[in-house]
Order: sequence, then structure tokens, then C-alpha cells
Amino acid sequence: MIVVRRVSTEEQPQPHVPQYRFRKRDKVMFYGRKIMRKVRLLVTKDEGASFPRWPCCEVNQFCFIPYRILRFKKESPTLQPKEPPPSLLEADLTEFDVKNSHLPSEVLYMLKNVRVLGHFEKPLFLELCKHMVFVQLHEGEYIFRPGQLDNSIYVVQDGKLEVCIQESDGTEVVVKEVLAGDSVHSLLSILDVITGHPAPYKTVSARAAMPSTILRLPANAFQDVFQKYPETLVRVVQIIMVRLQRVTFLALHNYLGLTTELFSSVSEDCSIRSKENYILPVRQTPDPCLLHGKVTLHQVTAGTVVSRQGDQDVNIRFVISGMLHVYQRKIDSEEETCLFITHPGELVGQLAALTGEPLIFTIKANRDCSFLAISKSHFYEIMREQPTVVLGVAHTVVKRMSSFVRQIDFALDWMEVEAGRAVYRQGDNSDCTYIVLNGRLRSVIRMDDGKKQLTGEYGRGDLIGVVEALTHQPRATTVHAVRDSELAKLPEGALTSIKRKFPQVVTRLIHLLGEKILGSLQQGGRTMHPSGHPLGLHASGSKWDASNPASNLSTVAIMPVSEDVPLSTFTLELKHALCAIGKSLCVSPLFSIHEYRLSSWLGQQEDMHRIVLYQSDSTLTPWTQRCIRQADCILIVGLGEQEPTVGELERMLENTAVRAQKQLILLHREDGPLPSRTVEWLNMRSWCSAHLHLRCPRRVFSRRSLPKLKELYERVFQKLPDRHSDFSRLARVLTGNAVALVLGGGGARGCSQVGVIRALNEAGIPVDMIGGTSIGSFMGALYAEERSYTQMRIKARQWAMNMNSVFRTILDLTYPITSMFSGASFNNGVCNIFKDKQIEDLWIPYFIITTDITASAMRVHTDGCLWRYIRASMSLSGYLPPLCDPKDGHLLMDGGYINNLPADVARSMGAKVVIAIDVGSRDETNLTNYGDALSGWWLLWKRWNPLVEKVKVLNMAEIQTRLAYVCCVRQLEMVKSSEYCEYIRPPIDRYGTLDFGKFDEICEVGYQHGRTVFNVWCRSGVLDKMLKDRQELCKSKLPGVSIPVALPNVLFQIIALLT
Repeated sequence: MIVVRRVSTEEQPQPHVPQYRFRKRDKVMFYGRKIMRKVRLLVTKDEGASFPRWPCCEVNQFCFIPYRILRFKKESPTLQPKEPPPSLLEADLTEFDVKNSHLPSEVLYMLKNVRVLGHFEKPLFLELCKHMVFVQLHEGEYIFRPGQLDNSIYVVQDGKLEVCIQESDGTEVVVKEVLAGDSVHSLLSILDVITGHPAPYKTVSARAAMPSTILRLPANAFQDVFQKYPETLVRVVQIIMVRLQRVTFLALHNYLGLTTELFSSVSEDCSIRSKENYILPVRQTPDPCLLHGKVTLHQVTAGTVVSRQGDQDVNIRFVISGMLHVYQRKIDSEEETCLFITHPGELVGQLAALTGEPLIFTIKANRDCSFLAISKSHFYEIMREQPTVVLGVAHTVVKRMSSFVRQIDFALDWMEVEAGRAVYRQGDNSDCTYIVLNGRLRSVIRMDDGKKQLTGEYGRGDLIGVVEALTHQPRATTVHAVRDSELAKLPEGALTSIKRKFPQVVTRLIHLLGEKILGSLQQGGRTMHPSGHPLGLHASGSKWDASNPASNLSTVAIMPVSEDVPLSTFTLELKHALCAIGKSLCVSPLFSIHEYRLSSWLGQQEDMHRIVLYQSDSTLTPWTQRCIRQADCILIVGLGEQEPTVGELERMLENTAVRAQKQLILLHREDGPLPSRTVEWLNMRSWCSAHLHLRCPRRVFSRRSLPKLKELYERVFQKLPDRHSDFSRLARVLTGNAVALVLGGGGARGCSQVGVIRALNEAGIPVDMIGGTSIGSFMGALYAEERSYTQMRIKARQWAMNMNSVFRTILDLTYPITSMFSGASFNNGVCNIFKDKQIEDLWIPYFIITTDITASAMRVHTDGCLWRYIRASMSLSGYLPPLCDPKDGHLLMDGGYINNLPADVARSMGAKVVIAIDVGSRDETNLTNYGDALSGWWLLWKRWNPLVEKVKVLNMAEIQTRLAYVCCVRQLEMVKSSEYCEYIRPPIDRYGTLDFGKFDEICEVGYQHGRTVFNVWCRSGVLDKMLKDRQELCKSKLPGVSIPVALPNVLFQIIALLT
């Protein structure tokens, strides 16, 4: 007998092996791909076989069977999220470096602080450096006292100085504290020494607040330089005059509201001699032949306006008999104030002639008057032959200044900030206010978590840091230069002294601060949406968020992606479109010219024109670098029909810290295909703030010689620009005049929006941006894709009829755990309309609002799959399930729960005017007051009994619905009361949410209402104010427009005469 014994043994522990779990969907996808590989292998074998091949169509149909069964679908590429480069939000860490420079520290300090010295050639500047001396000062020691001559430029190398003004009661007021690296000087004092009229100041002094080391440059050094280099005399005097006009007058008049306080009314009598001799004593011209043929005699009657404020080509006038009154407009008013009277023997207009800047006042003859005139060009001819004549003319300007201006000239500083340099940093002491004379600044705040947020951009004429300076608070933000900028610096002490002397300045400052606060309140909704991107001027979903910076863009650089881009015709088309908004200038590649003269001329052009376009070369030439350095915004122009690519010029720019905004512009032919593959264009680039698609007329792509091109566009400029063209849209975007159309949600009532859009087109109102919620997102996407009312109506009606199908609705019913319908039928209906279109491929910039119930936040979608986000924005709770965002998996619901009329979002994206069409249901507000308790049996009795009075009490579903829309209702009331929004609501209350079968009727109601509203706008002038479209003004000026294909020499006539 055999006994079998079972021995139990312990199992040896096995190493942990991960157990992979495959979902059913993954298994199906795996076997589907396996089938497809076998099908492709079979087709490949058939190609080499001798037996007859299957018909091509049959093979294709066979290949697509697995796709149809397994519902394979190739996903479109998505936009890669990119943050702005650090250079956009961060200032350079390196400041003015003295140790690592090859120049001596005293030379660097002098060069940094005295703006006029920066325009000297190297030999001249080194000649001046020979006259520099060091001075050691003890605490309390004076550099100069009241009554002593001020004939030097002082730069503090170590220590601290104080500039004081003696008041009428004998007290001294500190108007400026001068720290290491800053300077004490008055260019008017330097000019007095140069012209041979030094005069002591009786009220200004400068002393050392602590032991200090200063660098002194005597003004007599300039005279020695002028003897060796007489051609520099005119340039130095001109720079001093430009500083007087652009710094002193801009700060004191435009911002502090001072007028008559800036000029002296004292006049002198001059003897009357022959015509040429009238001007000889003033011009100090040794050769009378210089005036022959250049002086003209004028006699005007009383009431004649000789020159107007803002005129460019101004003559120098010498009064013989009678008087010329000089007036200046008050700030924010058409009222004029008489500044001074020009008597016989006096000059007027010489400041504008010396600087080349526009005239800052109006000259009138209140009685019959005779005067001699020399044109600006003749005056420069005389200066070229005899430079010393500029001294007498400049002295007459200085004599006309009041003593107050002479005092403030010591306190005001004229500073230049290189691109990337910080003007001040967050947390610094607020001891001064800055005024932007030229250039662009960017303000950035650092949050507690270390992240940086853009708070604003400032252009020419903006006031910076005034709030902190007046409230004595530390700097709230860091402000750095986007490009090379010129600033006027007004110290806190000087501002306090001005307020004490002229109390009306306080009123002016309150007005300025009130405008700033009011603007912040009106823009309050902008900072609420971190996903705003103002027509591409802010990045979606990033820290690039602020008020619309396009409103003060001054310069735009235009660069091509490749040499195939018709850059010249593009620039001319854009200039033509800008004619409807304001005066513009196109500047093409220049010939070599002195840096100062070019910078000065370009600065003048920014003052004279609303916007300046810089057309770059196709390679990184010095002119291209100049364009980039001057630009507030860079347009990268490519051809949409070509393969997505990055230009060689763009690659070179990646190595430089470009702080200007970059926008991608894709050009399309009129008869070309629809935009596509925009995501690929954007993904292969670094951060771009925006992109736009432009459908161009045929003439843009035509190849013509330069004479033929000029002839063509001379005819084009004779016509008014089409406000509906894509170039006009780009022009409005660049100038901050974009018009947005916002469509609200409301179910079938949204069909009325189709009719309103028809009326909008008939009224000639352009649309530059579209946004929508729920049904509004669907209608808005149709218009953004088609840009045609006819095509939009056909597709909208087709979809509405499908929505009215009961059979489709029943088939989509499901077990109501999440929703009553599965959403498959609804998805197919929306997808069949838009196919695989991406939001980035739409003609008009577009955004969709959804409610993110995962993050409990509002979502603004500006990129991605179009039909999916439209479906998400129309997902009503209980009816359709939430849609899973393909980017992050968040659940998205109807945007009407959080913002049913997103006009505030459109405003945050840069729209100046928002046309908002509201089609939402109106809640009943006249409800029954039933007291502290409510019985359901009592309500049931009231409803069933026909003999009793009916009551209005909400049921549970209505209460839940109203709770869901509480936030939306509050937002709607804020939008309706805003100044930027034009609110429209068609009379569609009698239609229900699901009345899609009444599409034609609802559409006609919207059309009739829209036509009535827009007719009222046209008659009341609302439309003209909205578009800011100066059609009549353009009509009178367009024939005289020159074609700026290449910069003509005549534009540099004034500058060239100084060479």
C-alpha cells in the first residue's frame, strides 16, 4: 500500500509585477489599428500582383469601413500654451554701470545726465571733457547763491545737493534733491552764456546737504568748442529750444494748466528802418546780402488769423506797425487765452522755426498790422551760411520767458531711458512724477506669490507715478521702457512749490486724477478675466492682461516672414485704411543720416501723426534694427496660402530681447481658400500677442514696378477706404477703435440675432470682434466664419429646423442620471455645421463663454475646436451632459450661468465700443407677497379654483433656475449701465426657448427692430462717434496724400539744411 502525503509548503513571495488594465475603448482602438495595418499590407501586395487590381474607389471605401465602425477621427492640432517671454514683463537688472565702462566715471556721469551732450560727436564731447573739474563741498556750502551767476553744469558724483527757490517772504523751498549721478543745471542759463547775455538769478540757489563731490563743466567751454566746430552751434541751440518746448511747456501747460504764467508781457521798442535793416539787428547778420530775396512784407487787416496753433510750416515774423496778439487754447476747452502781445520791433514764431515742432499758440491781428516774414526754409539757409544768427533769435525766445519758467528750469530734468531700463521699481520712494515725451513704458506689478502681472502701458503724453508722488506712497509697480524713450522728470518739491504759487494747479491735478480713477472704474471688469486677450494684444490665459494698450500705440513696425510677402503694398493698404481714423505716416528704409537728426525727426513725426508705420527690410539690416527699436508693436506678415514657416528674420530676432508686442498677420487672396492651419503658424513661433487673417484685394499681390505702383496707389488714395475691409479692421485694432459684437444666450430667441446682424450690415457698421454665450456663441461663430449674412442665415435655419425635429430628440433620450439626453444628436447637429473648424481659423477674432463647474469659474475660449466649445456653451443643465474639455478634462456647462452677455469680456479684449444683443428671458418680478409661511395646499386651491384671484408664486424648479442665474443677472445690469456698451434687446418675449420652428418669424422681428435702432443711431450721430470715421475730412485731404514708398529727401529738408 502506497500512502500519499500532501505536504503544505509556503509560497515564495514573487516580485511585484504591475497589473495593467485596459479599458474596453482602448482594446477596440488597438484591434481597429491592427485591422487597418492588415488592410494597408493587403493593398501594398496588390500593387505588385499580376491579377487585376480592385477599383480605387472600392479600396478606399473598404479602408474607411473600420473608421466608420470604430468612429476614428483625426484630431486637429491644438495651440500650445505659451507665456510671454521674461523680457516683456521684466526690466533689465543691470543699471548704469560705471565700473565696467571703458570711459572715466566723470565722463559717464556727465554724458548720462546732460541730455544735450549726448548728441555731440566724439571729438566734440572729448573737447568738452577737458574743461571738467572736481569740486569738494562741505555740508551747507553753496554752489551759487541768489544773485550770483549760474554759468556751469554740476553733476553729483558722491553726496547730495539741494536746489532751493527763495519765496517772496524770504523763505527757501527745496524744489529738487540731487543724488549721486544726477545733475544741477539750467539750459536757459547755458544759453544766456552762449548768446553773451549772462544774467544772475535772484531767487535760485544750490547747496550741499552733506559732504559731496561734484563735477563742474563751465558754460564757457561751449564757446571754445563752437570756435573750433562752428557747425555745432545751431544744433546745440536747437536742442535747448526743443527741450524748452517739449519738456517745460508740455509739463507746465498740458498737465498743470498754466498759460500766461509762462510768458513775460514786457516788450521793447525798436527803431524802424529799411525793410532788410528791420531784421538785421535782431539776426546779427554781418552780410545784408543774405536777406535779399528772403524777406517778404505782409499787411493784414484786423481780425486776421496769421497762424494757428498746431501749424507746421511757420514763418518768423517781425512786426513793423500795429500789434500781433498771441493766444493759446486752454486745456480741455476751446477757449483761448492771450499770452502776450508782439509790438513793433519784436519777433514772433521763432521758437517753432528753431525747433521744427508745431506752433504752440495762435497768432492773430486784432487791428491792422504790417510785418516782415522769413520762411522756415529761408531761415535755415541763412543759418547755414552764418550759424551765429541763431544766437540772436534764441535770445529773443529766452527774453519772452517769465521768471517762473527760469526757476522751474532748474528743477525739470530731461532724461532718456534705453529699452529695458527701469524708470523706477516697485517699493521705491516716490519723489517725482514722469511725463512721457516720446517712446513707450510698461508697468508691471509683482504679486505676493512672485508672479508678475501687466498693469498698463503708457505712450506719448502720459503722466506716470503722479498718484504715488501726491500721496507719498512707495511705488506700487515697476515701470520700464519698452523702447528708447524720452521723459520729463518733475520733482515732488517743484510740484509743491508750483501748487503754492498757483492754486489753480490743484484743480488741474484733481481733474487728472479724477479721469484716472474714473477710467479705472470703467475698466474694473477687465482685470476680472485673466483669459482676456484684447484682439491679440493680450495673451489668452496668461499674466499678460491689462487695459487696452492699443489706444496709445504710436509706432508699428512691419516685417515680412519671407521675401514673397508684398510688404510695400501691404503697408500702403494699411496706411489707406488708417486715413479714416487719423493722420498716419509710412517710413521706408532710409539713407545714412546723423543719429540725432534722425531721432529728432522721427520724434516729430510721432507728434504730428496718429500712428507711424515702419516698413523694415527682409533681412536684419541697420534699418530693420532701427524699426524694431522704435516699435510699440511689431506686425509679422506672412502668406496664409503658403506652408507654415518661420522667417529667417524672425529667427534672428529670437536672440534679442524684443519688448514690443508681436502680432502675426496672414494674408489671403480674395478668391483663395478659407484660412487653415493657423495653429501650426502659431505653434512654431515664440509668444505672439495676437493673429489676424486679412483678405486682400488683388492689387496687393500684383507685381508692378515702382512707378506703376505709385501711380496705382495715387488712384487708390483718391477713394475713401472701405470700413468693412480687413485692412480697416486692422487699422481700428491698432488704434484702439475696434467695434465688438456680443451675442447673448436665450434659446430659440437667439434666432433674432440673425436679423439684427442683417440690419447691422445694411447700416454699414463694421464688426472687428465677436463673442457669444450659448445660442449667441453659435450665431456668432457662423458670422465669424462666413462674414456673409446670406450664408449665415442658410446654416442657422438648417440647424434650427433640425432642432425642431421631435424624432431626433426622442432617439437621443437616455436614462436621466446626469441629463435627459445623451448629447450625441446635438453634437452631430453642431458638428455638421462647423466640421473640424478651429477658432483660430475664423476670419473675425472670436471668443466663447462657458461655465467651468470643475473649477467654479468662467472660461473664455479663444482657441481650440470650434464645435466642441459651442456645444459646451449651449449645455443646459439637466438637458445635456457637461462637455469634457479636451485640454484639461474640466467639465464645461452653459456660459449663461455665469455671464450671459459678455460685453465686459469684449471690452477687456480691447474693444472700444461693444454692441450687445440680449435675447435672454425676463424674469417675473411682480410676485405675490404671501407672508412668512406658505402652504402648498393653499397654492393648489388658488390654482384649481377658477373663482378666486390667481397668485404668482415660484415653484421649486423656477427657484433653482433663478438661483443659477443670480450671478448672470447682476453682470447683465452692470453691462447695461456701462458707457462703452450699446445695449439692444429685440421684442422677443412672446417666444419660448424651444420655438426653433418659428425661425423665420423670430428672425424678421430682430431685423425690423435692428433697422429701427440703427436708423436712430445714424440720425443722432451715435454711429459717427462710435466709428470715429472722419469721412468728410478724409475726402478733402486724400487727393493731397503722398505715396511713401521710399522716404523722399524733401522730408529731411529742414534737417539737411543744418548739415
